Parts: sequence; C-alpha cells; structure tokens
Amino acid sequence: MKKDIQIPKVEGVEVAVIYEYNDLYKTDDWNVYIINKKSVDLEMLVIVSQGFSNTKTTSLLRKKLEKLPANSFAKIELIQPELFKLNNRFQVTFFEGNTLYEKTFLFKSNTIKEGVLRMIPELNKRGVLAN
Repeated sequence: MKKDIQIPKVEGVEVAVIYEYNDLYKTDDWNVYIINKKSVDLEMLVIVSQGFSNTKTTSLLRKKLEKLPANSFAKIELIQPELFKLNNRFQVTFFEGNTLYEKTFLFKSNTIKEGVLRMIPELNKRGVLAN
C-alpha cells in the first residue's frame, strides 16, 4: 500500500531571504520571498514558518496565497535578524493543476548574513536561497 503512494518532487519553487531597503521606514530589512520559476501558476499556497533550535522554538506563522502566477514571486514575511541564530523552516504546500505538492525549505542557523548574499535574478535583489 505505502509503496503505491506517489509523492511528486517539487522543482522550480524557491524560498529566499532578501536584504532590501524599505522606503517607507527608511531601514534595511530582511524579507522572505517565495519564487515560482515554473511556467504554470501555483494555487492555494500555504506557507508555515517556524524558527527552532535545541532549546528554543518560535511560534508558527502561517501565510496563504490564493495564486502565485507563473514566473513570479511574492513577499511572505519580514524576518528579524535575531532569528538568524535559529534554524528557520518554511513548509510550502500548493496545488499545480490537480496535484498537491509539498516541500520544506530550511535556512540553517547562522547561514543568513550579509557576507553570503548573492544576486537572486528573479527578484533582481541580493539574498540567500534556502536548502
């Protein structure tokens, strides 16, 4: 029975933490984005995020997007630099057509920092991609 279950592999979807200037508050902020590199729309996206370590766990944050168009991106949330010392997990679930997909993206502790930023072409901004 269990061997008959097909779990589709997620490709063409990324989660990135971007370091960018906030014009409204005149600050440099860290924001989390989801990127759809696919040529099809993604529907009913649910993103659940949480920071954790051996001794600490943050509360769960949930974000729902009705649709993420093909070859586009969306801002998920602002992330505070104090959370970078924790592992930060983003569980992404979505429909592509009639198929349900799920993938967990992870930023390991202390891997988000200015020294490792690289250009993310889809956003034309500097950031870090999740594993």
